[in-house]
Amino acid sequence: MAVKIENVGVLGCGLMGSGIVEVAAKAGFDVKVREVSDEALDAGKARIRKSLDRAVKKGKLADDDAKVAWTRIGFTTQVAELADRDLVIEAVVEDLEVKNELFQELDELCPPETIFASNTSSLTITDMAAATQRPSRTVGLHFFNPVPVMKLVEVVRTIVTEDEVFDAVFEFAGSLGKEPITARDNSGFVVNLLLVPYMLDAIRQLERGVATVEDMDKAMVLGCGHPMGPFTLCDFVGIDTLHRISEIMYEEYREERYAPPPLLKRIISLGRFGRKSGKGFYDWSGDEPVPLPV
Repeated sequence: MAVKIENVGVLGCGLMGSGIVEVAAKAGFDVKVREVSDEALDAGKARIRKSLDRAVKKGKLADDDAKVAWTRIGFTTQVAELADRDLVIEAVVEDLEVKNELFQELDELCPPETIFASNTSSLTITDMAAATQRPSRTVGLHFFNPVPVMKLVEVVRTIVTEDEVFDAVFEFAGSLGKEPITARDNSGFVVNLLLVPYMLDAIRQLERGVATVEDMDKAMVLGCGHPMGPFTLCDFVGIDTLHRISEIMYEEYREERYAPPPLLKRIISLGRFGRKSGKGFYDWSGDEPVPLPV
């Protein structure tokens, strides 16, 4: 039997969740997003509104289309209000226990046909699927930041995911204007499996005094054609986020290349989490980023 996705629920309206809500609403889906508090919900609303307005200003979205997209979005602080969704996408903190608690709560509320998806970047989908009564209807749906701009979505299937469920979610990702790829359920999927060791190795070379932050970034941009260097990328991803992902992946694989370098932890101890906090490997407070001492 064909699986239809007509309405979507999103758990979390932070940086990733708000982007997922926006692209789903622009694609014509009825979307409902849940946050833990009114304050967090208000911040999410402002983020979506600002992104829509920016798209209109840049000529990437018609004003009427932005207004219609906004009307398709519902906001709530109650998990129970997502019980009528065809697809629920989790986009909360990268903590397996938190994610599983939410999926277990929804498992009791949603009908058996509801599909669960996680936007995790490093945890395995199987560990979430196993916590529910619907492991065959649980998948990974990993978007990239900023969601309205980045085209890639990793669609992750476990060894028990039903074919029709995977096909429906893959089609859903494509309907958002994204380019979906199929990924096996291993920690890091495709992108982070390759990207995280690259960023961590850049930090190790910095510890060894190979070159400065600025020169290594310049080398990878001008020498390899990368859109940004590894340290700029670290600041965009978030130093704390990179550290957490590397811990999860090291726990999974026990390979040195996934182990967080000591410098990463020291920078976090100073409260430098990257661009989101204003400081990471660079100071982002001015018009141009300025390399900081490490």
